[in-house]
Amino acid sequence: MRTLVWFRGKDLRLSDHAPLRAALSLGEVVPLFVLDPFFFAAERARELPHRIQFLLESLRSLEQNIAAVGSRLLCVPGRSVELLPKLVRDWRVDRVVAQRWVEPFGRARDAEIARQLAVPFELYEGETLRPPGSVLSGGGEPYSVFTPFARAFVRGFAPGAPLPKPQRLPLPPADCRAEFVSVPTLAELEIEDNPRLVAGGERAARTRMQAFLANAARHYDTDRDRMDKDGTSRLSQDLKFGTLSVRTLWTRVLEELNAPKAVAAFCNELLWREFSHDVLWNRPHVLRRPFRPEFEGFPWSRDEPAWRSWVTGRTGYPIVDAAQRQLLAEGFVHNRARMITASFLTKHLMIDYRRGEAHFLKYLTDGDWAQNNVGWQWSAGTGCDAQPYFRIFNPVTQGKRFDPDGEYVKRWVPELRNVPARHVHAPWTLASPPTDYPAPIVEHAWARTRYLQVAQSFLRRDRVR
Repeated sequence: MRTLVWFRGKDLRLSDHAPLRAALSLGEVVPLFVLDPFFFAAERARELPHRIQFLLESLRSLEQNIAAVGSRLLCVPGRSVELLPKLVRDWRVDRVVAQRWVEPFGRARDAEIARQLAVPFELYEGETLRPPGSVLSGGGEPYSVFTPFARAFVRGFAPGAPLPKPQRLPLPPADCRAEFVSVPTLAELEIEDNPRLVAGGERAARTRMQAFLANAARHYDTDRDRMDKDGTSRLSQDLKFGTLSVRTLWTRVLEELNAPKAVAAFCNELLWREFSHDVLWNRPHVLRRPFRPEFEGFPWSRDEPAWRSWVTGRTGYPIVDAAQRQLLAEGFVHNRARMITASFLTKHLMIDYRRGEAHFLKYLTDGDWAQNNVGWQWSAGTGCDAQPYFRIFNPVTQGKRFDPDGEYVKRWVPELRNVPARHVHAPWTLASPPTDYPAPIVEHAWARTRYLQVAQSFLRRDRVR
């Protein structure tokens, strides 16, 4: 039997790859990656510079890893919905296997391809620990609140051992011919190389995981919110692109980390990831509309100067500006900083969370539709299990609590490097504030009062209706 294994950008590994293992059990294996213009046209790729750089590195790594076990990754350009049916016919493929996607556009793509194929199209789990949509309440309904979801998720949960990496793969059959191309370079896509991004590929992901388990993981429960410490795993982009399976990470944490509180805290974050994917699976409309319908039509501001100040890290609030500058420079933002800057945009500036969500999705290397959306809607108060609309982060007190000496701020806002720690999160309180750093674009107490008045009025009107 000839099986086409379709690698699709969320499973760029050989270890713990269910579709590949299934193909190996039945005979001829044809590894394929489609260079779809949805991502790989130069104009489109430039809109996602950090994700594309990581993706290209990971693809080259996958290509090398497949070659090392005796086979070849076939890269073919084209639109997958048109190309797959043609390749299946031309290559006399008996079945197609791939890893399932959660996003509605991925599900629509797969449904259209399945409709066109005359052979079985089998989708395997692997993006999440449990199939999205499989965790339901006693009444058979999806969860809207994280804590009961998490309790139901772990009840009877047994992920099974990660699948081993194949030692050998057969070469694709000689009659599998097409317009094969190499993995494109950044230069070919007109993207400038960013040396500050984390390295892509399965080996780099496993090296990061091992370093995390040996160091930061032991204090994850106490250090994960500290922006001045390397207290997080930095594995989010690896889970997003599948250079590391979430099952492998879950298993290794439970097996190797002898710190119960840290294990509980880290596994809880992985369960939040499961929750976000479950929400998107059950309610795909959240990518377009607020989860909470009472926020439909909320009077968001179109303050373009404020938006530009936020995007460029010139709001006058150091912790917010540090987060924005880190995003542009590294394609990454510490999770606590993400919450602070998202709260600031949606509540201090009253700018639509969807604009911030799109901006993050453009520049985050780990830009994931499910997690990014849930995070932004949580911060804006419009989502499932969100922080209440009346909870508004004070960027000064948040900075003092989670970056007490200002190390994170000074790393990304060098204009403040000589400001004493007691003033670094509110430099305007100095007798002589730095002249090259802006004053706050809004005053916290005023902005808080404005947002609460608008939100209370809007939500009250919605209840009257």
